Amino acid sequence: MIALINIVFLMLVFFLVAAAVAPPLDRGVALVQADRLDGRAPPDAAVILADGTMIYRGAEITSGGYLAARLTETREDTGLRLVPDRDLPAAQLLDIATDLRRAGAAEIWIVTERGLQ
Repeated sequence: MIALINIVFLMLVFFLVAAAVAPPLDRGVALVQADRLDGRAPPDAAVILADGTMIYRGAEITSGGYLAARLTETREDTGLRLVPDRDLPAAQLLDIATDLRRAGAAEIWIVTERGLQ
């Protein structure tokens, strides 16, 4: 039990020192608040609904069709952006990403919501 207390104490000291080393922000800096911005998918992203349906530019499309459309638009290797629904099962998202990689996608980006509160 004594060893555990020593470890906890050392961790406490470490974090206190680490916090003191980090320089604080200048008091005159006012950070930007982005909590009221409208969140929307990038225009070149495919939205994947909870049932696995892929929507690109307002129309239903297959993963191969999305890759083909993006390659004809850019004519170079470009990253594909996927915006999955929160309720889409992770296994289904991985299946879609795997299909896109097998079809020749160079990069796949998953667009998510970051909650800073």
